[in-house]
Amino acid sequence: MLKLSLLFLVLLSSQLYSQKLSLKDAISKAINTHPDIKSFILQVNSSRSGVDIARADYLPQVSLQLEYDPTRTYVLPVNGIFNTKDSDAYFIGATLYQKIWDFSKTSSNIDAQKENIEIAKLSLSDAKAYLAYKVKLQYELIILQRAAMKVRQKDLEAKNELYKQAEALVRQGMKTSADATRFLSSFYIAKDNLAIAKASFDKAINTLSIYINEKLDSEVELESNNLDQSNNVDKQTILSSSPSLRVFKKSIRKSDLEYMSVKASHYGSLDLIASYTHQNTLNKYDSSIVGISLNIPLYSGGRTSALVEQAKINKQNLQAQYNSKLLMLKEEAESLLIDIQRYRETIISKNAQLEAAAQTSMLIEARYKEGLATYIEVLDASSLKLDAELGLLSAKYERNSAIYRLEYLEGKENE
Repeated sequence: MLKLSLLFLVLLSSQLYSQKLSLKDAISKAINTHPDIKSFILQVNSSRSGVDIARADYLPQVSLQLEYDPTRTYVLPVNGIFNTKDSDAYFIGATLYQKIWDFSKTSSNIDAQKENIEIAKLSLSDAKAYLAYKVKLQYELIILQRAAMKVRQKDLEAKNELYKQAEALVRQGMKTSADATRFLSSFYIAKDNLAIAKASFDKAINTLSIYINEKLDSEVELESNNLDQSNNVDKQTILSSSPSLRVFKKSIRKSDLEYMSVKASHYGSLDLIASYTHQNTLNKYDSSIVGISLNIPLYSGGRTSALVEQAKINKQNLQAQYNSKLLMLKEEAESLLIDIQRYRETIISKNAQLEAAAQTSMLIEARYKEGLATYIEVLDASSLKLDAELGLLSAKYERNSAIYRLEYLEGKENE
């Protein structure tokens, strides 16, 4: 009685503490722990610092100068004769520099850095969506391979049962040894296929474990209804929401602002300058300056003109890349939508094929027992049923993979 109680407690605890993982949790864990995501987050923070750096050009610039000379030689003219004298000296000064106007050079640069923040955020969203896409594929693959293992296991058991029946019929003189040998061969083929499915299942479990940074066991409970997905994504939504496409739009805007900033360098800047100096050499005196300066670059060796031309070409290049990316997205989205429709038709056909194959297999096996069918017919019927079952699973997986790809293109991070 005590042993039964202990066994009951063990079974109960295993049920209570069985590992469960929803697709939403898997995506969340991957996004929260994956180093690629952390890298993109750091890029967003770095972009924010870039705005502060650009904005600093509009803030007052204050500098302090200190100089002390233990020995300095001074030349003094006395009655037309130059005499020298050695003495110490020190100098203290402070300078204030404030930009007043630079023809929108700094403001354009600040706006460009703000666009850079948006680019970093969109890149982060795209990275999250891509990681979610990879997690969905592995999650789906685990469900597929687990189902495939069950199908392979049933096929193995069926082949083993057919082999045993064939041996019994051989002993009764109703069948030849060729029947038993052929069923034994098909049994070993089914056993090998089951091992292949098991290996694929283990690989998918291991890959998902790496993505979410958590060890998963082979008995982990997943959302098995995930093989039945519906598509709620259309081409126009993808083109308007795609993070990768929006990155190019923001990059074009940034390059336009950088072009304006570099072009404004031609006109110089208007600045406020204030300074105060206390000097103690042979004489002590203070000096101060408050004024406005206008700096207009007349010639810089062609550097500014080259930078303007470079910014202009960069903008044109980004526009061409955007157009290319737009065409690629349209092509891929339309292709995926066509594939999804095709997989739906395939699933309907595979369901009908599976029903027919199951009935045929049962009929052929019954006829074989009565000596009205050959082992070849039995194996053909069994293979037809197996192909229909695996084909149905594969079609559902391929359809869902296409749906998940569309969701990634749209920028969806979760279900």
